[in-house]
Amino acid sequence: MHGELVVLGVLLAAGAFLVVAARSVVPYPILMVAGGSALAFLPGASEFELEPEVVLLAFLPPLLYSAAFFSSLQDLRANVRAIGLLAVGMVTVTMCSVAVVAHAVIPDMSWEAAFVLGAVVSPTDPVAAVEIATRVRAPRRLITIVEGESLINDSTGLIAYKFAVAAAASGAFSLSEALGEFVLSAVAGVGIGLAVGYGIRLLRRSLDDAPTEIAISLITPYLAYLPAEVLGVSAVLAAVVSGLYLGWYSPELVTPSTRIQAYAFWEVFVFALNATLFVLIGIQLHVALEALQDRSAADLAIYGAAITAAVMLTRLLFVFPLDWIGQRIPTRGEPDRDHDPRLVGLIGWTGMRGAVSLAAALAIPLETDAGAPFPDRDLIIFLAWTVIAVTIILPGLTLPKLIEVAGVYDDEETVAEQEARARIAAADAALARLDELGGEDWVRDETHARMRGAYDFRKRRFEARLDDGDDGQIEQGSQAYQRLRREVLQAERAEIVRQRNRGLITDEIMRRIERDLDLEDARLEI
Repeated sequence: MHGELVVLGVLLAAGAFLVVAARSVVPYPILMVAGGSALAFLPGASEFELEPEVVLLAFLPPLLYSAAFFSSLQDLRANVRAIGLLAVGMVTVTMCSVAVVAHAVIPDMSWEAAFVLGAVVSPTDPVAAVEIATRVRAPRRLITIVEGESLINDSTGLIAYKFAVAAAASGAFSLSEALGEFVLSAVAGVGIGLAVGYGIRLLRRSLDDAPTEIAISLITPYLAYLPAEVLGVSAVLAAVVSGLYLGWYSPELVTPSTRIQAYAFWEVFVFALNATLFVLIGIQLHVALEALQDRSAADLAIYGAAITAAVMLTRLLFVFPLDWIGQRIPTRGEPDRDHDPRLVGLIGWTGMRGAVSLAAALAIPLETDAGAPFPDRDLIIFLAWTVIAVTIILPGLTLPKLIEVAGVYDDEETVAEQEARARIAAADAALARLDELGGEDWVRDETHARMRGAYDFRKRRFEARLDDGDDGQIEQGSQAYQRLRREVLQAERAEIVRQRNRGLITDEIMRRIERDLDLEDARLEI
């Protein structure tokens, strides 16, 4: 019974954190870090023990796949130099600097354990960083670079993590062999990801059933990750590449109704996975602290401060040299951009750690190959939690003010103009197709005229947004119509609920009509 009460307490506390996050201007990763840490001190929390090998397998594939799927491949291409240098160079520099600091500051920490710690905290987190940056209205290019970096550096960091753990577990390491295996692992991982993505693409072309397609999308990251893991190559790259590939081809694979359901499912699923990971790290923090009772609180505070400082200062110091190098690397297809040191500084400050570091820390094996306890495992978990907490909370709370001080904002007018031109082009395509179909026997004249009038109005509306001399009458008329339409839709909803309550229709019929009304409502912009 005691265990059930602890589970209930964890669920209630996690739900409370999410409710507070929804009502707060503070991004949810910050609240989940603080709340998850508080859960560590619930009575009985230390009784929860996780199987380390399950953590990476259960959480990482869908998190990496979804982040890649919903990324913009065009934006990644446009910033390939910055992303590549950060994803490879910054991870390598951070891992080495953390290892040096850990070995120097922490008594008796071996180089192997120090490099494991460095690998654990070297990759940034896509969910925490993008959620916080988006919430504070960070520049679009900043979000693109941070998101792209975290996608690729997960692969770099976790490949390095794999070698570091193997070296710590076996006591043997060869740099030349590691570099060769690194290249082979990366290439093979990309190949597996492309093969799985292509196969799933062929399969989903023949499907038109939302539950089946959502289920397939859920198992796809595991179809890419597991074979790569069995073969000993980069399972992370396999999951990321399959996500990028299917994300690019998704418009031709998914029907509109399935897309609405699938996107909603993945948004909730990824949110739940991240929330669960933060809770788990909080609980494991208690376990780690109990195992570290022989170390004083002052020592732990010093170690945590030193490692966190090494992580943050390394990024702030090396982001400018890496940017300088990137400016001098010619890349075909990438547009020339004005160099902006303010943006570089913000990128240096937005190196947040999160789910990947959580999962990697928890996945460290309990024992070495010789059967001895893995060196400093509990200390590594504690230090990883410290780095995650500080790099999420401190930049997350200060980023809005720094953006304001730096004066780096998106050109919102440019974004609005791009959207308006795209909608005008879509309306032109619709009008052209209407003209082609006008002579068909099954097309009624009144239907053709009504639809053409709707598209003519839509085109005029978005053309007005590009006209500096527009008086706003078209937009005001559109907003008034949408407001009226929403009032009418609400009346329809109320009526079908009354029909259901009187027993005139079933719940299934009510929900079917309700879904159609919701889809119409979702198209309204007000």
